[in-house]
Amino acid sequence: MRQRPEDLVEVLPEAEQLLAREAAVGEPADRGVLVLVHDLAGDFDAAHAGALAGSHLLASLPHQVIARFDVDALVDYRGHRPRMVFSGDRYESITSPAIDLYAVEDDAGTPFLLLHGTEPDYAWERFSAAVLQLVEAFGVTSVVALHAIPMPVPHTRPVTVTAHATRRQLIEAYPVYWGEMRIPGSAGALLELRLGEGGVDALGVAAHVPHYLAQATYPAASLTLLEQLHRLTGLHVPTETLREAAEANRTEIDEQIGRSVENTAVVAALEEQYDSFTSARESTDLLGSAGEVPSGEEIGAQIEQFLAEQDRKRPRD
Repeated sequence: MRQRPEDLVEVLPEAEQLLAREAAVGEPADRGVLVLVHDLAGDFDAAHAGALAGSHLLASLPHQVIARFDVDALVDYRGHRPRMVFSGDRYESITSPAIDLYAVEDDAGTPFLLLHGTEPDYAWERFSAAVLQLVEAFGVTSVVALHAIPMPVPHTRPVTVTAHATRRQLIEAYPVYWGEMRIPGSAGALLELRLGEGGVDALGVAAHVPHYLAQATYPAASLTLLEQLHRLTGLHVPTETLREAAEANRTEIDEQIGRSVENTAVVAALEEQYDSFTSARESTDLLGSAGEVPSGEEIGAQIEQFLAEQDRKRPRD
């Protein structure tokens, strides 16, 4: 029998207080602001920047799990092989994938929700419908996505972002870099589309990760995502330890790049393009090969290449 969307998620007793608060709201105008942030970790997250941002929030802020998704129904274990501990002559434990909804409080005591875990491989439509049901049940007023994409930018310059939303008014302060283009889909992208169709404000930011670091860890992108989260929602989230990690990572990258004349030349060329473009158009930071904003085809090709590299790493039958 085909699962219903609500069968994909278990709402835990810890959610009762939030649910009761929403049930007591008489008029929509009386509802407080409640943001849901998601950082579904999958192939569409260069340098795992979104996932690291979410993990940092959980490591830095008080939280509790209020709902769990059925990963057996949503995740391909061969594509996300869980780690197991083997000791001597037996298996002792397993670290299974998870997709959990957390109730979190920011540094000012403001509550928000965080959907954190592995990007679903299956049942994207039912997953999106299940999240929409949770949004309605908890009285969520806006949903924000954090992720990252590979771009032809140097690590020696500030991390820039692309913003997207179900309504332009939600991201008016952000420039529009390109027109229509076809790119690979993701569960997070479909979720945003379906939320918009359901009348829920949904938006997100994609940090631009240097393409040569897309397979590495790049905390500078995660730091930028959390700074943009504050800008978009007003949430006060700690960033100091992530900033320190970004500075240490920058030193390591500089050392590794400096060992190769070819790599140094590539970064220098990207810097020249970046600086040339930003000086000509102060409000825009994306670069093409001739100092212009990349076309939709170029961006799509860059993302396609990144996803193809991710796919080649997956185990085969």
